[in-house]
Parts: sequence; C-alpha cells; structure tokens
Amino acid sequence: MKTVEPDLVIVRELLRAGDEFVSGSDLAQALGVSRVAVWQHMEKLRDRGFAFEAIRSRGYRITGRPTQLDALMIRARLPKKDRCQIITLDTVDSTNDEAMRQASKGAEMPLVVIAREQTKGRGRLGRDWLSEPNGNLYLSFVFQPQVAPEQLPTITPWVGVNLCSLIADYASIAPAVKWPNDLLVDGLKLGGILTEARLDADRIRDLVIGCGLNLSPPRQGWRGDLKGRAVALNELTPKPIDLNHFAAALVHRLLKACQEFQRGTFADRLAELWHRYDTLRGCEITLLHGRETVTGIGHGIDHAGCLLLETRPGTLERFRAGEVTLAKR
Repeated sequence: MKTVEPDLVIVRELLRAGDEFVSGSDLAQALGVSRVAVWQHMEKLRDRGFAFEAIRSRGYRITGRPTQLDALMIRARLPKKDRCQIITLDTVDSTNDEAMRQASKGAEMPLVVIAREQTKGRGRLGRDWLSEPNGNLYLSFVFQPQVAPEQLPTITPWVGVNLCSLIADYASIAPAVKWPNDLLVDGLKLGGILTEARLDADRIRDLVIGCGLNLSPPRQGWRGDLKGRAVALNELTPKPIDLNHFAAALVHRLLKACQEFQRGTFADRLAELWHRYDTLRGCEITLLHGRETVTGIGHGIDHAGCLLLETRPGTLERFRAGEVTLAKR
C-alpha cells in the first residue's frame, strides 16, 4: 500500500496551482485528513521556509519557498512517476563518498545525495574540486544498473551529453562536452562528471555518477588557476536560477538517462548528441596517455566511449583514457 506523504502532496498541489488558490477541503480530501490537520501541516511547512497566503472560502496559495537546498522542494518538482530517494546535506566530505556509503548500507535506490558544501570534493584523477557553499550544485546519483562491466565507459559521455542538453534547454546557452568528463561554455569550465563503481566479476554492483556544476561564481571571484578558465551558469544567463528547480530538472534527466543506459537503448542517441556537443571534433588535440603523448585530430567517440583520434591521414586510433589539451589557436 502506497504511503501518503502529506507535506509532499501539499507542496506539489500548491506549486502546480501557481498563482491560483487550492481549497483546504480539496487538500484534506486528497490526504484523507481533516482541514485542521491540513492547517497543522502548513504550519510545519512555514517553519522550513515556505510562505502561504490563506483566504477563507478560497484556500491556500504559495507565496514563498526555500531558496536553499530542500529535498521536499526537489521531490515536489519531479513528475510523480520519478521514484528516487533524495538526501540533502549542509556539508559532506564528498557526495560520491556519501552515496557509496549509503549504497553499502543497503539504502533504497536510486538515491540522490546533494550537498551545499563538500570539504573533500574531488574531480577526475583525484584532483580537488572547489566546493564552496555558494549555491553551486554538488550532486551524486547512485543506482544498481545490473549490466556488464564492459558497458561502464559509456556512462560518462552519456551523462555528459544529457547535462549539455539540459543546460541548453534551461538557460538557452550553447554548452559543450570535452572528452571524457568536462562541461564547457566558450572554452570555460562549467562543470564536470565523476563516475565511480563497485564491480563484481560479471556485473556493475553500484554505479555512482557525481555531477559538479558551477551555478554561482566564488564569493571572491575566480582566482588562481581558475581565473579565465571557469564560469558559472548565472554569469551566462539573465534568468534567475532556482536551485531546487534546477536540481529537480537534473535529477529527472539523470533518472531517464540511467534507465536508458540500463535498457541499452541509448547508443544512437549518444552518437547524435555527442556529435552536437563535442568540442574536440575537428580540432588538433594532444592526448597524454599514460607516459605517451599522442597528437591528432578529434573525430568524436566510438560506441564504447573511446576517443577517436586521426593520428595520421586516414588512420583512426582509439583511446579509452587520457588527458586532453587543445592546440592553441
């Protein structure tokens, strides 16, 4: 039997109504409780940052909502069919680490961990990831895909192009993906993806997809090696960014992308989107591959997520890993 969550139902109904009022009687009927019980839930919601207008015989209308991360707001913004557990934290060492800890304890999946701040945020190859509590998005999505380990290399590019598509729709800008895991706008880094997994011999047990997105610049501005290399979403669009709304849109996109990954139905779409968002295609690239340095022209990725480089005229080589730099123009 499905459990009714009164606070979630109330917030979802009021958000759906927009500027219109929702009667207390309708809310009470939807919840199977009295109108007094509805009022009590509204008071609890006020305590966590919501504001409402109440008019006798008309009902309630939402007039204010939390601006900080709020799991209830994120869940209320998701379509009802999207089923996942969401944990929001003020601070954590790493959302990827917390997601894996939750998976190890047998948490219900899929699971999303989102934090306002990471004290040990990291990117690819163990690099530090600036994770200040200034409205950026530090999110990890963990699920159990039950697919063979050889499919793992395709998940990062698949998530990358889905994030590009989401950002393009949300902010009307032109993002790009840089193999294997960077999101760029006009050559400046907007975000990154860190994929980690626990593997058995014949399957992926737990797959964690970490996403770090710059929504706001650091309070003191971009400094050090980030100056002139990084950018935040609210520097690129006049549209105010609702953190919880954006987080819900991202969770929805990740749920859909991971379902398609699990079903194995994404290959054609990956090829199409990678061609659209690939910042390396047709460019001269230097690839650090282990101790070897390889130079060539980017030709996208293959079906397994490997980078394709034309190292000599008519000769394509495939690389599963490496660090890419673009030739200076």
